[in-house]
Amino acid sequence: MRYALYFTPPVGDRLTRLASSWLGRNAFSGKTLEPPVVTGLNAAEIAFHTAAPRRYGFHGTLKAPFSLREGTSEAELLRALMLFCSGLEPFEIPRLEVSRLGSFFALTPCEPHAALDNLAGRIVSEFDHFRAPLSETDIARRNPDKLTSAQIVNLHRWGYPHVFDDFRFHMTLTGRVGAEEGARVETVLRDLFAPVLAQPVTINNIALFVESEKGAPFSVHSLHPLGRVENRKTG
Repeated sequence: MRYALYFTPPVGDRLTRLASSWLGRNAFSGKTLEPPVVTGLNAAEIAFHTAAPRRYGFHGTLKAPFSLREGTSEAELLRALMLFCSGLEPFEIPRLEVSRLGSFFALTPCEPHAALDNLAGRIVSEFDHFRAPLSETDIARRNPDKLTSAQIVNLHRWGYPHVFDDFRFHMTLTGRVGAEEGARVETVLRDLFAPVLAQPVTINNIALFVESEKGAPFSVHSLHPLGRVENRKTG
């Protein structure tokens, strides 16, 4: 089993519902979903472009998937996560936008967001004692020949190349999209997500996702609200 610390909005959030439909799977229930009807792409094309991110579910990575280090347990991870979240306060991303990151598309903050970057950095470092060391196979899977020297250091030290100065928060919407199809896919995504991206996105939880066995889809194990119980809004 592997675990990951992600952000995802609650199951009933408009963004979650739309993104889950686009990806073709709800990470909370595990159910397969029909793709949205859009102008410019048919259902088979959407399924093709979303095949890679569908397995991971709609999320923004804070700490990449990891196996538990020997001598630690899921119960200990849960206790540490609940304690960590109780010491934080929710905050907003003013707006997300559809961005092309290299060869794939994702939702990203319109502007740099220090609080979000700081949260991700703290999670990477403060939960690293739960992470089992990477195997040589794990390292090779990250294509180290294509990484910068700093990213290689990150990979060996933290288990993931894109942390700290190399971190960029994103919520993946596609796998690799060829240059000849990029403009068409981007137009569809901008039109589809425009209605839900007009509002701020509140970072009010950290989600624990799990991969039950190698290659299985990731699913939401639990959402952990930020802030102490007595300080949370209740209605």
